[in-house]
Amino acid sequence: MTRLTLTTADPLTVKADALVVAAYQGADDPVAADDRFAALVAAATLAGGTGKPGSVTTIPGGSAGGGVVAADRVVVVGIGAAPATDDQAEPGALADRVRRAAGAASRALAGHSKAVSTLSLIDPSAAAEGHLLGAYVFDTYKKPGSEPVQAIVLTVPSANKQAKQTLERATIVAESVAFARSLVNSAPNDLFPAEFANRASAAAKSAGLAVEVLDEKALAKGGYGGILGVGAGSSRPPRLVRVSYTPAKSAATVALVGKGITFDTGGISIKPGPKMDQMTSDMAGAAAVVATVLGAARLALPVTVIAYAALAENMPSGTAYRPGDVLRHYGGAASRGKPAPAGKTVHVLNTDAEGRLVLADAIVRACEDNPDYLVETSTLTGAQVVALGKRTMGVMGTPELRDRIAATAREVGEGGWAMPLSEHLREGLDSPLADLQNISGEPSGGMLVAGHYLAQFVADGLPWAHLDIAGPSFNDSKAYGYTTTGGTGVPVRTLLALLADLGAR
Repeated sequence: MTRLTLTTADPLTVKADALVVAAYQGADDPVAADDRFAALVAAATLAGGTGKPGSVTTIPGGSAGGGVVAADRVVVVGIGAAPATDDQAEPGALADRVRRAAGAASRALAGHSKAVSTLSLIDPSAAAEGHLLGAYVFDTYKKPGSEPVQAIVLTVPSANKQAKQTLERATIVAESVAFARSLVNSAPNDLFPAEFANRASAAAKSAGLAVEVLDEKALAKGGYGGILGVGAGSSRPPRLVRVSYTPAKSAATVALVGKGITFDTGGISIKPGPKMDQMTSDMAGAAAVVATVLGAARLALPVTVIAYAALAENMPSGTAYRPGDVLRHYGGAASRGKPAPAGKTVHVLNTDAEGRLVLADAIVRACEDNPDYLVETSTLTGAQVVALGKRTMGVMGTPELRDRIAATAREVGEGGWAMPLSEHLREGLDSPLADLQNISGEPSGGMLVAGHYLAQFVADGLPWAHLDIAGPSFNDSKAYGYTTTGGTGVPVRTLLALLADLGAR
């Protein structure tokens, strides 16, 4: 990734390829966020600069705007309304505008060796995260036309211990997001369940974390009918991965569960052809929880984190599960001489509602760890995109935890909105043949119905939340702000912020 360092030097005097400065969007013309750069912003205005969020205007350095600038060019990035005039902004709004501006600047700086950024004078953490995430490039299959900017020097008032810790934390967060992005961006012929398990295991072992992988034989022995059923149609069998981080002192235990469908054709209930290629991202939830537990360990958060990645490939074949099949979910482990409890049965009405089937098994297993909280995330329903669009995740579950996570998601810039689990929608999962059916006969409220399905497998009294990231986890259009095309890494930053908050209480 791009290398970040700190400097206390006057940014106008630092020799570099570019100097990055911020501009607010004024009533008429953009306004420099720092009066020292007013002449530079005024010069950028003549070149079309507006100060709108994410806008980028580049002007020559040297004596541009009547001031002497040591950098070869000046990159003026817009961050929107000034805080004093934006009284409707939510907490974290300015930070995310800085983050987006930094990301846009990093993309504009591709091909350069060194830049100096003054965005860190507004919010050093947001600037660091934005610059790193905006510079992210996935080049496994194709080299970029221009390499990411090699180094960015962040201007700070003091390069003291606190500033260095802020930079270190922001770097770890950004690298955790990048890890999830790269998993999502890997082609499904390269990232199948066993390979995902191998990569997760290698990363976890390198970090000194405990890892357990259940292969198809162990899953069959344990009775994980949901995961096995979904993976039955593929020549590449399913896996369940458990990665755990246990600090010396722990304020709470949090179970994270992620959907890991490494490719989703829909199975026998096959999807339409257009955009099916994007189903390579159907393992974004699993990627996020693995990245989060790795990040929590690197940050040394005082919270025990246990991540479960439920991995399968949903394919149509002669061995695939069918609409009409009845599967039995994992019910728990045998203990003290008692046999394993029987899991709930599910009548499969649609094999494209497969995510909830693998997640249910993983949720029951995660509850056996007796966590204080359980958070599950998945690209679960197209209904999430219909209801909330491509940039806002739907958050369901225990009201207090649900609302807390939704607010945290908005504060860190990942977008989250609390959704109700209206009781009447639960009735649509009643089946005359099994304990449950995997879809409702009623097409409305699909995101909430899926949430109800998952709720049936959460231990009584356990605070839990379900994050539907079907839209936010994958950007199928052009890059914007610090969000590149492809995997976004949502909701890694939300989960890390939640863990940090739980550890602080």
